[in-house]
Amino acid sequence: MTLLLLAASFALIVAGAALFTNAVEWLGRRLNLAEGPVGSLLAAVGTALPESTIPVIAVLSGTEGEEVAIGAIIGAPFMLATVAMLLIAASALLYKDRRSSGTEVTADKRTVRRDFGFFAPSFATAIVLGQIDSKPVHIVGAALLVGVYVLYVRRTLQAGGDADEEEELKPLYFDTSKQDPPNTFQIVAQAVVALALIIAGAELFVTEITKVAEDIGVSALVLSLIIAPLATELPEKINSVIWMRRDKDQLAVGNVTGAMAFQGTIPVALGLVVTEWQLDRFATAAGCLALGGAGLAYWRLEKGTMNVPAAVGWAVLFLSLIVFVIVG
Repeated sequence: MTLLLLAASFALIVAGAALFTNAVEWLGRRLNLAEGPVGSLLAAVGTALPESTIPVIAVLSGTEGEEVAIGAIIGAPFMLATVAMLLIAASALLYKDRRSSGTEVTADKRTVRRDFGFFAPSFATAIVLGQIDSKPVHIVGAALLVGVYVLYVRRTLQAGGDADEEEELKPLYFDTSKQDPPNTFQIVAQAVVALALIIAGAELFVTEITKVAEDIGVSALVLSLIIAPLATELPEKINSVIWMRRDKDQLAVGNVTGAMAFQGTIPVALGLVVTEWQLDRFATAAGCLALGGAGLAYWRLEKGTMNVPAAVGWAVLFLSLIVFVIVG
């Protein structure tokens, strides 16, 4: 039964991701946004909802809630900076024959610099604060990180530019009348249903994979740092693979880097306020590896080309944490 439920969770996430990418493209057109803001704000924040609910639920549940919450908050950027970037690289390499740019990634470099410029200092601050046992300092840090994300949203919208009106979009799935363009209600309704599918699928996946992990004796720390974020970050990963395959590099990359900017600020601010925010060696290691993965991503995206060594690098960073958790 567990395997069937796991399969069902994947089906929900994949279906939701397909609906969401389609709705987000039309919503971006409706709001006259370029692909950068669509990926960095709308898609990134929307698909970050599943993992953002885990810390709240974990804290309310008591017992080992704080450990799970902190692990989920640190684990999400770690997954984005390693596994998500690995899948973007793999998609560029796998679909190079059908992509007009081959292995070249045509992400907007200003967007890349902005997203990483906000993520890296914010997340590094989160790691440093995790070594400081002072609630007043944590609260000040939380307020600062919220302010940083507000500034990020402002900068992203200011730099957005205009959408490409000549681009041909796939018809909206919820547009049964096939009118062009679909109305706002149809777009929003599809996005809401898509998010509901993504959240339901992610939560079901976490629940069932938790049962499997408990049966084989995996610790709560592994669940919070690796397994839970791996499940809840699936929307970003699947959306980006879909967009890379369709030559929409700005959406694919912005979806991940924008999520990193969000995950490195708002969920961390929540953790600083509602938990003691004391990072042990495993959480600290995950945070440092995430910064390493982000650095590698910034370098490759600035170069504009994905290659095998970079993909191997992200895989090594991800596996390093698993080995450290098992050995340590």
